[in-house]
Amino acid sequence: MGHKGFSVAVLVCSVSFFLLTLHSAYGDVSYSFPEEMKRGSVIGNIAKDLGLEASRLSARKARIDTEGNRKRYCDINLTSGDLIVTERIDREELCGEKVSCLLSFELVLENPLELHRISLQIQDVNDNSPIFPKDTIKLDIRESADKGARYRVNAAHDADIGQNAVQSYVLQRNNHFVLSVQTTSAGSKYGELVLDKELDREKQQELQLLITAVDGGTPQRSGTVVIHVTVLDANDNAPVFSQAVYKASLPETSPLGTLVVTVSSTDADEGVNGEVMYEFSRMSDKARKMFTLDQKTGDITVIGELDYEEESKYEMFVEGKDGYGLSSDTKVIIDITDINDNAPVIYLKSLTNPIPENASPGTEVGIINVQDRDSENNRQVRCSIQQNVPFKLVPSIKNYYSLVTTGELDRELVSDYNITIIATDEGSPPLSSSKSVQLSVADVNDNPPVFEEQSYSAHVTENNKPGSSVCSVTARDPDWRQNGTVIYSLLPGELNGVPMSSFLSVNGDTGVIHAVRSFDYEQFMRFKVHVMARDNGSPPLSSNVTVSVFITDVNDNSPQILYPAPEGNSFMTELVPKAAHGGSLVSKVIAVDADSGQNAWLSYHIVKSTDPGLFTIGLHSGEIRTQRDISESDSMKQNLIVSVKDNGQPSLSATCAMYLVISDNLAEVPELKDISYDESNSKLTSYLIIALVSVSTFFLTFIIVILAVRFCHHKKPRLLFDGAVAIPSAYLPPNYAEVDGAGTLRGTYNYDAYLTTGSRTSDFKFVSSYNDHTLPADQTLRKIPTDFAEEHDDSDGSAEVGLSCK
Repeated sequence: MGHKGFSVAVLVCSVSFFLLTLHSAYGDVSYSFPEEMKRGSVIGNIAKDLGLEASRLSARKARIDTEGNRKRYCDINLTSGDLIVTERIDREELCGEKVSCLLSFELVLENPLELHRISLQIQDVNDNSPIFPKDTIKLDIRESADKGARYRVNAAHDADIGQNAVQSYVLQRNNHFVLSVQTTSAGSKYGELVLDKELDREKQQELQLLITAVDGGTPQRSGTVVIHVTVLDANDNAPVFSQAVYKASLPETSPLGTLVVTVSSTDADEGVNGEVMYEFSRMSDKARKMFTLDQKTGDITVIGELDYEEESKYEMFVEGKDGYGLSSDTKVIIDITDINDNAPVIYLKSLTNPIPENASPGTEVGIINVQDRDSENNRQVRCSIQQNVPFKLVPSIKNYYSLVTTGELDRELVSDYNITIIATDEGSPPLSSSKSVQLSVADVNDNPPVFEEQSYSAHVTENNKPGSSVCSVTARDPDWRQNGTVIYSLLPGELNGVPMSSFLSVNGDTGVIHAVRSFDYEQFMRFKVHVMARDNGSPPLSSNVTVSVFITDVNDNSPQILYPAPEGNSFMTELVPKAAHGGSLVSKVIAVDADSGQNAWLSYHIVKSTDPGLFTIGLHSGEIRTQRDISESDSMKQNLIVSVKDNGQPSLSATCAMYLVISDNLAEVPELKDISYDESNSKLTSYLIIALVSVSTFFLTFIIVILAVRFCHHKKPRLLFDGAVAIPSAYLPPNYAEVDGAGTLRGTYNYDAYLTTGSRTSDFKFVSSYNDHTLPADQTLRKIPTDFAEEHDDSDGSAEVGLSCK
């Protein structure tokens, strides 16, 4: 071992390293270099030789690929582009006795995909010494052997090739033999002992000879064998084989014990001198594990598992030796035939995962490499994808495929794909294999939030508490994480010049809408607000929805009596003719309620009267009529207390006093002062009496004339007083709206008022109706709020004002 180590060291120091880049039949680039180079040694700059940019190697995922599970003896430096040694390279282990030792690799680059074949020619280094099959060779030579007799010595084996193999043999000096070096037809050299001086068994029965085999390497290596010669009686015939070379073909699936070939030889001698024994004289370690030789029969049989992919050809030498040491040898060549026993192997070389869902069709997402260790048709492979998925395999370079998209991806429909790739060879029968590839689809913000409803309605009772919940809106976004996170907000807007944010607010996370303040139905009955739902994507997407808020009325307004005027503002008295019959309309209570619906349905009740049986009031109209004919015994002064109630829960009410005077002329007017004193201590009564007395004569005449003219013109059989007065617009609340069944006077009733002169605080009114017919007592006026509101908006305040309750 010391001698071998020294020889290797000398050889490494003396052999000049050379690197040759050849563009030849081996592939794109070829390098030649000696075996046993140290790890990290530079073979050559592959980037420069292929015209590649070294700075782009890392980005393009440059790598060295090998077939199957074979070792990767070299690799590429992604920084410099150098091809370096990564594993010990032993030419003898890789190629045995082959003259040419060629390793092939592939350089793979992506973006775009490139494939370059690299051929490495391994040069032999003299790192193996010649070795004889045995340390001692026994020869039995008859003493009768003639001078010049030749005895073949098994050749020494040197794992090296060419000049580094065995070149010569040297025989230690002795008295009987010289050495003759011979060359076989195969080019190997062996030694023959030539009897130079006859043996004399009586003088020397045994001889020890030393033969040294020397190779031609630098430094030179050698091996020795001891020849033990036993001098016998004559045996002058060596075995002769029937064939110089035996050939056999064997399927790789041959079972153990299969007979490969039988070698045979004959010996002209008789007896022990003619009995031939067989043994392997030279064979590789791999062959020794695969085959055995029967010493007597010459049968070569299988003892190991054959594999075409490991070794396709075996060569060995068989020696036939007779009983006294004469021998000859023959060569046996065994070819292993390929059987389709290897399924294709799928390698995932590159994969983009996850894939953005907006990837366009044709996008490359992965690179697949398929290999089959079999040969010829057995290694021809077809690749396919069985599932109905938006992906396909596109054949690329050699046995590479690109996995590309074929259609639009949508993460919201399918977020993950389990793709099964099946590879099938063309053997008989065909073999196949599969590989599953998991691909995820990355989310892109391509879906705006969508509200569950096209519009929302909310009903809120007025006088609500600030901060109370009004309603809730919900929007869904099928995107993922922040792309699907929805944030709610109110869009800017105004209601009667006030920002919408002063009325409502929305919870940005839950979509719950809250009232910022208390609402008043009498201020506004409904309004609309727009809510926006926005996701957190980049850029964000949004959608809007309209929320209609309806204010529900609460009975929070008491009825307001417009006529007669509240006490303290004016003193108004109705004049009832003595000739009034039962059912005559003598006056009317006019009231309004700012509420709506049933909260504004008014009912009228007489709660107190001077003569309870004389007058009645319409429950819903407020019209005061006589229940019977007026008689002389009835009191001239009639005081009525009227209560007006709404229909709310609870009900609210208001009361008023109605003053009626039963009289046909103004002469009795002074007696009205008693009414004033009975009901009120107001000093306005004094002013009214003075005014009436001062002008009584003039107005009495004027009134009689007017009544006579009217009576004659209309030809009425009796006097009917549509007891009502013209109500100035100042009496009406600005937000009043008439409702059905409220019993208020319609705007179609017009009245002329004849006023006395004098006091500004008390008005005594005689009234007559412009319409020809008054409504029956049981008939009410109906009008919807919207129509009434339109009439109110169109009023122009003309001199002749229609009574309109709003």
